[in-house]
Amino acid sequence: MGELYIGVMSGTSLDGVDVVLCKIDSQSCELVFSCEYPFDDDLKEDILSAISTTTTLKAIGEIDTRLGKLYANHISAFMNHYKINQKDVRAIGLHGQTLWHEPNSEYPFSMQLGNASVITAQTGVSVVSDFRQKDIALGGQGAPFAPVFHQEIFSNLNSKTAVLNIGGMANISILGEKLIGYDTGCGNVLLDYWIFKNHNKVYDKDGEWAESGHVSAELLDSMLSEPYFKKEAPKSCGRELFNAKWLEKHLENFSHVITEDVQATLLELTAVTIANEVKKTSTELLIVCGGGARNGALMKKLHVELKEINVTLSDKHGVSSEFMEAMAFAWLAYKRIHKEEVALSSVTGASRDSILGCIYE
Repeated sequence: MGELYIGVMSGTSLDGVDVVLCKIDSQSCELVFSCEYPFDDDLKEDILSAISTTTTLKAIGEIDTRLGKLYANHISAFMNHYKINQKDVRAIGLHGQTLWHEPNSEYPFSMQLGNASVITAQTGVSVVSDFRQKDIALGGQGAPFAPVFHQEIFSNLNSKTAVLNIGGMANISILGEKLIGYDTGCGNVLLDYWIFKNHNKVYDKDGEWAESGHVSAELLDSMLSEPYFKKEAPKSCGRELFNAKWLEKHLENFSHVITEDVQATLLELTAVTIANEVKKTSTELLIVCGGGARNGALMKKLHVELKEINVTLSDKHGVSSEFMEAMAFAWLAYKRIHKEEVALSSVTGASRDSILGCIYE
């Protein structure tokens, strides 16, 4: 029969909130309905300010509640639009908005905000959230989570398959008997920042602005010197590393590089750092999903860099490239409700697999 779960995801790019309804059982996760909703501009500005500058406990608490209300409003609109009865939904799987991710510090943690109590109070549906902390408590990175879902839904493919998710950050899943997955580095985050700063646009549609420029080899070499790119997995990253300050620091010695050439170089950075990791594997089929899959210029770069590999979108394999991550959190909610361990330790480096997430009834 299967149970109905809602999955909610707002990624590092802060460009929207994805909401999905999935029918899930022990054998499958079927996408029933999906919709993308806008992210509140004022809230986005306050989140970015909290990440990049000194903030207060009051500001953090208010962002938590504001995010909860934003998610709750979108979930309610979604349920009303598709005429979904709250009694038919077993639970909502909520990733929350990452403000800071630091699993390698003396006191490791990962902070996702979006008050689950606000959401369950407004929607009348149980919420499963706070997925990352248990894995981190067991010595893991607490990220990325996508690989275990990729392994689940693409289990019918051969072992020389990898899945690439390009969001604000990019992560790769190497499928096989031992699942491997990690963040390759920046995906769209720096591209989005640079075009917003220079043209007040939230993203570079189809990579058109990047394609109007030329790659600066010297600037690219400077950015590729980032130690993260040489670090061995397990590893994960976020805006705490790849952010405006990181980019501006690299640009200090390259004031002569015009803005469109910086954008072209950032696109090259994303493509090259992804391709470098894929080339380390025996991958023959690379399945791409996430917002970056809709960037035509980036996809062309990947085809050039990985010309010996079959690079396709997940849509060609029956799974939405746009809503893959939201589906993953619907599935993770199913796992938590049924008290099933998530086989993530080979990805994150945790000491063992565990049951992940907290239930807000």
